[in-house]
Amino acid sequence: MWSICKKEINQFFSNLTGYIAIVLFLLINGIFLFLLSESSILDFGYASLDKFFELAPWVLMFLVPAITMRSISEEFKTGTFEILKTRPLTASNIVIGKYLAVLIVLVFVIVPTFVYVITIKSLAAVSIDSGGITGSYFGLFLLAAVFAAISLCCSSFTNNAVVAFLVSAFACLLIYFGFNALSKLSFLQGNLDYYTEMIGIDFHYRSISRGVLDSRDLIYFLSLIILFLLITTKQLNKNK
Repeated sequence: MWSICKKEINQFFSNLTGYIAIVLFLLINGIFLFLLSESSILDFGYASLDKFFELAPWVLMFLVPAITMRSISEEFKTGTFEILKTRPLTASNIVIGKYLAVLIVLVFVIVPTFVYVITIKSLAAVSIDSGGITGSYFGLFLLAAVFAAISLCCSSFTNNAVVAFLVSAFACLLIYFGFNALSKLSFLQGNLDYYTEMIGIDFHYRSISRGVLDSRDLIYFLSLIILFLLITTKQLNKNK
């Protein structure tokens, strides 16, 4: 399992792909947060990173599938999955190893954004809401972890990396915002709109971003991660 994890990380950072992913994440967020007047936190008038935590999920929605699209699909395409089958590794070992590698990469992607916190803190006339920012970062990492599980799962169903990326991005969009949009339909207004919205990731992400760690939100995120990892493991067992 750890050998798989190490191999994936080395492969990701052995070329410019890994570094480009980190730079793109910082660059896109930086442009929206500091350069564009409509979304600039410098013009917001309040020391807050709310705009960053609103924007980051949409960037991760495409960045995470880009990171994971080759993770399993490339193994099928190049035939290296046949070699993995000869190793003393179970399908769950392979899945967990690859998933941990993606999580470590995402840590390298998210941690540099702490510079935004330092910037806001240095510019603020009063102290910033450290508790809220900590909760928001925790929620952002959980969100990225769910996107990683979804994307890894989609990658296990095809040997085409581009197809894996497109399906993963659509699946992340659907589960993140789809149920929120669905809850706005007129025939669901009343009690049903609330419960429909609860199915989506956006509802629980916004809840954690308020700085309150609710066990129901944690259970929701962990359940989604486990569900998609189990589906991925089952799919690999089927291929084995």
